[in-house]
Amino acid sequence: MEKVNWKVEGMSCTNCVLTIHKYLESQGLENVKVNFIGGDVSFEMNGNVSKHQLAKGIESLGYHVQNEIDGHDHGYSPIAKLPFKNHLQRFLCCFIFTAPMLLNMLPGVHFHFLMNTYVQLALTVPVYFIGMDFFGRSALKSLLKGIPNMNVLIALGATAAFIYSLYGTMSGQSEYMFYETASAIITLVFLGNWLEDKTIDATQAELKKLAVTQKVMANMIAYDDKHQEHIFPVESTTLKVGDLILIKSGEHVPMDCKILWGDASLNEAIITGESLPVEKKMNDILIGGSILEQGTVKAYVTAVGEDTVMGNILKMVKNAQAEKPPMQQLADKISAVFVPVIIGIAVLTLSINYFFTDIGFGAALLRSIAVLVIACPCAMGLATPAAIAVGLGRAARNGILFKNARSLEIFKNIKQVVFDKTGTLTTGEFKIADYSIESNSKYQTSKNTNDTIDHSPLTIDEFKRIAYSLERYSNHPIAKCIVKEWKQKDDVRWESVEEIKGMGMKGVDKEGNTYVAGSFSTVETATDDHSHNIYITCNYNLLGWIDVTDEIRPEAKQVVSVLKSRGIKTILLSGDKKENCEKVAGLTGIEEVIAEQIPQQKMEQISLLNTIAPTAMIGDGINDAPALAKAAVGISLSDASHIAMQSAQVVLMNNGLKHLPLSLGLGKHTYITIKQNLFWAFFYNIAAIPVAAIGMLNPTFASLAMGLSDVVLAINSVRLNYKRVI
Repeated sequence: MEKVNWKVEGMSCTNCVLTIHKYLESQGLENVKVNFIGGDVSFEMNGNVSKHQLAKGIESLGYHVQNEIDGHDHGYSPIAKLPFKNHLQRFLCCFIFTAPMLLNMLPGVHFHFLMNTYVQLALTVPVYFIGMDFFGRSALKSLLKGIPNMNVLIALGATAAFIYSLYGTMSGQSEYMFYETASAIITLVFLGNWLEDKTIDATQAELKKLAVTQKVMANMIAYDDKHQEHIFPVESTTLKVGDLILIKSGEHVPMDCKILWGDASLNEAIITGESLPVEKKMNDILIGGSILEQGTVKAYVTAVGEDTVMGNILKMVKNAQAEKPPMQQLADKISAVFVPVIIGIAVLTLSINYFFTDIGFGAALLRSIAVLVIACPCAMGLATPAAIAVGLGRAARNGILFKNARSLEIFKNIKQVVFDKTGTLTTGEFKIADYSIESNSKYQTSKNTNDTIDHSPLTIDEFKRIAYSLERYSNHPIAKCIVKEWKQKDDVRWESVEEIKGMGMKGVDKEGNTYVAGSFSTVETATDDHSHNIYITCNYNLLGWIDVTDEIRPEAKQVVSVLKSRGIKTILLSGDKKENCEKVAGLTGIEEVIAEQIPQQKMEQISLLNTIAPTAMIGDGINDAPALAKAAVGISLSDASHIAMQSAQVVLMNNGLKHLPLSLGLGKHTYITIKQNLFWAFFYNIAAIPVAAIGMLNPTFASLAMGLSDVVLAINSVRLNYKRVI
């Protein structure tokens, strides 16, 4: 199925999301995700309807598809036909007509000509027309689709005030004059919407910084028929895999690429959050979006678009934003019925005040209008997405990727963190420290024609050849170390070779001899010496052993210390020998050690620990995949170029163990921000509606307060960008 990603403008609340979501699902589309923070809409095509038809359908709901379809901007939106491009322009135009009426309401200010009802009508008509062209269109379309949005409340409030005033003008009854109320509602809501747009944009600021790096200029290298090199500028978005490019000092790396010539210092802060330059040489991978600070290189493009590391990051963050964590579900249910309930409360307010008090119909109507415009379903819909957008954005800028929003919320409960050893607490960059072959070791070389077996003394060179030939098929860090240091040209050609998870590599040669390179568990019957890392056997007879060394990450001790200071228990879970694990635990300050565990046992241990307290596990994302999946939150250390391959819920880019406390802190404080936002949203509506119903809130101030309520939530969310979370 084709995956479609669109940008849709005009969404302002949860009801808008629900409207578009229901429409796309009604067309039979699958995996529909809609996020009104950022306007991202994605779905999978089913072949029964075209993009053209879908875009027209979304436009008919009152929203505008920004994406070009088939290379042309069809411009279905009624918004696109208006002279106004944004809420600021609408506000400024309306304010010109509304300001004189509001000015006349100030104490000590009296312009008698503004008291003329026909002057007020003339000033109100343009404002009402602009307001209804936006709020009215949107409200009508949402009502026709059966999912009324917040614009229904604004349109009803402004229309009630305008029609009532118009009736007063026609009948000559000056006490019916509420023109300034109708104008003020529309003008101030436009102001509130503009402020809301600006503050919501601020919640996306960190993600926009990432997206900007995907559109830069590149120096493309081409050769003419005389094989002479020519360099010409192109947009990075036009590059294709295999294109040759020149990157000079101070330029952005346009796309993921591999160095063919030259050396350079790269600033990869856009990926890792670290500004210290990283040295790169021939055959090294450069990540698109990073900055070449010194040097000049020629490279060929290895990935473009969504296949790049940056593309994967943005895609993962957008997917996480579109998901709804458990806390948002209650707010969504309330938002879905909010508008009809508020209309009911407004009608009830009008009836009670008119029939059971002596304030008169005009005052009763003002109170019901105040109820309509003070209520804000957007606040409840914005509470969670705004906080998540900022949390995910700050995390991504620091090399922390959350694959789903649920992980952010779960972090608040984490009481235990389990560490893998190799490649997590240690650098994973092994070196061979020692090796030995058995003094009486012989191995089977071949069978002769008389079916007798030749036994030859094992040499050091042959021992290395066997070890290399087995380990070259493994991705384990120890295996890679052996392959790198003992590289052979004449390796053993195996009839079959396989990796036994948690034990080692097994190969069978053409003569049927079985060779194993593995842990002590593979030689328990051949020796009782369990002090070595790798044992090599032939037909289960010990040939020799290899020891390697691995340095502890310099930041490991500090990370463990930070976690312990926050009351989080630390545990080391590894397949390595107990004495090695205890040594690492002692050096880093980890409290508990669980050693000599195969992957299945690791998964069982995580399951057991989860029953005691919510547990996060951090590992390399490959051998620890089952355990990472079993943890409440699986955290993977990853090289940037393998980001898309990780199975954990959270990925720390470029082996960023030092960012573990930040990831936990962001998760916890994002949840705190969501709670604060939801409290404000519910408290605001619960408190403001009764105040408006009893006449203590003028509709003019109510409309301003409604617009500012969203701004408060957005500003509170933006604080996450600067708040200390560790």
